[in-house]
Amino acid sequence: MKFLPNYFRKGQLSKLFFLFPDPHFKTANHRRRIIQRNLLAEYAYALHNGGLLYTITDVEELGSWMADKISAHPCFRQLNSDEIQNDQVVPILFTGTEEGTKVKRNEGTTYLRVFKRVTGPI
Repeated sequence: MKFLPNYFRKGQLSKLFFLFPDPHFKTANHRRRIIQRNLLAEYAYALHNGGLLYTITDVEELGSWMADKISAHPCFRQLNSDEIQNDQVVPILFTGTEEGTKVKRNEGTTYLRVFKRVTGPI
């Protein structure tokens, strides 16, 4: 991910999706998770102000962990359920991937969070 700014101009993207990422359960492997404090700065760089970052997982602990990391970053604000329900992309997130289809078929629970890129230090 350190090369992300080489592929996208500042503010070029309007949406970023992290759909059912690998949870890396062991504490020693948490550094390998796709949502990290230093990577969030790169995601904020690529997203334009008002852009959206979507996360969905079937692992509750990972969903909370990602939400905590993203909420702590000054360039992102979590959207509430009213703001999310009007988004046309959200229904597709639950079944648009093989993992999402598997979770739905097994009647599992998913944890969706959507964040908006706000003006910040980047």
